[in-house]
Amino acid sequence: METTVEAVRGRERLRVVEGDLTREAVDAIVNAANPSLLGGGGVDGAIHRAAGPELLAECRTLGGCQTGEARITRGYRLPARHVIHTVGPVWRGGERGEDGLLAACYRNSLALAKEHGLKTIAFPSISTGVYGFPMDRAARIAVRECRAFLTREPGFEEVRLVCFGAAALAVHQEALREVRRDSGAG
Repeated sequence: METTVEAVRGRERLRVVEGDLTREAVDAIVNAANPSLLGGGGVDGAIHRAAGPELLAECRTLGGCQTGEARITRGYRLPARHVIHTVGPVWRGGERGEDGLLAACYRNSLALAKEHGLKTIAFPSISTGVYGFPMDRAARIAVRECRAFLTREPGFEEVRLVCFGAAALAVHQEALREVRRDSGAG
């Protein structure tokens, strides 16, 4: 099941889908990584397992990543050609800049994709697992940042927000409707 918006030349540019991020055939998938970039649980562990040991070897050369920043590697055994690793904020009640740091994850990942000439990207729901960021709040930030990027970058073909499970899909679909309504886009 999916929700799409932002049609250009008959193609949807921002899509909310339910699925397995490691199976997305796009130029890059985004890894919700930890600061070491050396693998972990959740989507991070799934990406490292699916990509194979070469991903870990390349990540070891990067020297880690700070919260809100992004790094790029090859995709190795994944259908995606690249993995963009970003470190989301740990939720601490919302008074320590978490919203801005999460927005930076999306902005910096998208900027890195553009810098490398990529045209399609798929994101997980960054920071909403063990980092505890409220899913509805995170989804609104994700949709807002991705729509703003697509508005500025008409040549970028597609951004997918890949949700793990029906509940996450419903939250992201609602966030998409809210952001569109608030921006007067429908």
